[in-house]
Amino acid sequence: MEALLISTGVVALAEVGDKTQLLSLVLAARYKRPWPIIAGIFVATLLNHALAAALGAWLTQVIGPDAMRWILGLSFLLMAGWMLIPDKFDDEAGDGRFARLGVFGATVILFFLVEMGDKTQIATVVLAARFDSLTAIVAGTTLGMMLANIPAVLFGGAMAKSPAIGTIHAVAALIFAVLGVVTIIGL
Repeated sequence: MEALLISTGVVALAEVGDKTQLLSLVLAARYKRPWPIIAGIFVATLLNHALAAALGAWLTQVIGPDAMRWILGLSFLLMAGWMLIPDKFDDEAGDGRFARLGVFGATVILFFLVEMGDKTQIATVVLAARFDSLTAIVAGTTLGMMLANIPAVLFGGAMAKSPAIGTIHAVAALIFAVLGVVTIIGL
């Protein structure tokens, strides 16, 4: 349960103002069909985070426990710093290259690609290496993505201009920093 709750909370906070949330806003403005967009976000996130969690689990098999503890702890600390850097998004979704795939197809492909190497994907790898339950991690990170992106799709631009985004990112950075320190000292 701890893995599910931590992964949900960390990813939901990390996603606020993230480039994939900005993509959600662009898709909502372009297509004005929220349900296929939400379904596409879910499918893309589930696939992307399942692959990321599998990578994290594999890394725990390859790397020794002491080295892994330090790598994970430092990764969490780096994620804390990364959370404080605002994302930028170039409007790849607005050029119509994926429009022929329909709303759902365009969302799945764009969201999957934009999520590659993103904060939340890297967080999924690190969380899967830290906790034993891949199912809980994938469920939690997917739930966190949905909690952050469904309102973006449904309520659009009002969320993007929220002054609380900086505070939310600071809280997420603090959580990552605490996880990093706890991991390094072995609690």
